[in-house]
Amino acid sequence: MMDIYPDKWPYPRPDSPPLLTPDEAEHTMDVWLVPKFSMLTLFCLLEPLRVANRFGRNLFAWRLRSASGQSVVASNGVRIDVDDSLETLADGAGLMVVSSYEAELTVGAAERAVLRRIAAHGGWLGGLDTAPFILARAGVLEGYRVALHWESVPAFRQEFPHLAISQARYEFGSERLTGSGGSAGIDMMLDWIERAYGPALANAVGRQLVHQRARGEASLAQRHLYEELPRSVVRALAVMEANLAQALPIPDVCRLVGQSQRQLTRLFMAHFGESPKQCYLGLRLDQARRILADSRCRVTQAAMAAGFTQPAHFSRAYRRRFNEAPSTTAERGSL
Repeated sequence: MMDIYPDKWPYPRPDSPPLLTPDEAEHTMDVWLVPKFSMLTLFCLLEPLRVANRFGRNLFAWRLRSASGQSVVASNGVRIDVDDSLETLADGAGLMVVSSYEAELTVGAAERAVLRRIAAHGGWLGGLDTAPFILARAGVLEGYRVALHWESVPAFRQEFPHLAISQARYEFGSERLTGSGGSAGIDMMLDWIERAYGPALANAVGRQLVHQRARGEASLAQRHLYEELPRSVVRALAVMEANLAQALPIPDVCRLVGQSQRQLTRLFMAHFGESPKQCYLGLRLDQARRILADSRCRVTQAAMAAGFTQPAHFSRAYRRRFNEAPSTTAERGSL
């Protein structure tokens, strides 16, 4: 990391940003693409590095890898060629893992051994979207705060209760980098650029990408969504989401919100077309589905984590909402 940052960076090169080889660049990022990875996450990871190379220096290169060295198909069906296989990584290398749906389907003992080898030799490891599951199952996230996609948090907490989950969009440490994927990758890379070359370059790259760097925990979209809802509805949703595992009776929700049940029902029907009870049930079922889809938990464990004490009631409600049995979802999640 540089100790002295330049006061400003020159205007971007008029030509296209150079695509550098590892020998030409000051930093190289190895990226492992897991089948069905998120293309958006990959682009958000690499584009800040590409744009940084426009500013007069050969800073960043990247190598795309797959487990076998063969091309990989993303979740959107696009096939991506890679540069090398996973096993050729040097012992102390750094590796960013990018995955999304069915993250564990093609990851076996050999791939987890590579992650453990890198960790044992002091290399850094990163994971975006659902990739923290892969890192955690390899046993390389012990003692680190973990950021991952919000949909996967319930299942991750259920499977790895001893690991600390961060509410941040990403966690940037000296040896572990984890994040929620998507556009959070841009912020993570701008953070890396700032740490290595100072805020002037990071801000210049952000401007080139027409990207407003995230400040604070709540996204702009979330703030706009909540701004459009009555305060009592926002409070009710917060109470429900905070009590998914131990579902509260609706009168208790109303009492905590400070709203009559009749008035809260009227507001929920106006904004969601559902009663508070129906909305609460949907939140709990969504919670159970995320756990079943992203972990190896049994159906009974997922039901209890979503506040269901009667398996038959849970199964009927689950089938009505998702048109499949919870055991079917669990079978996919355990692959």
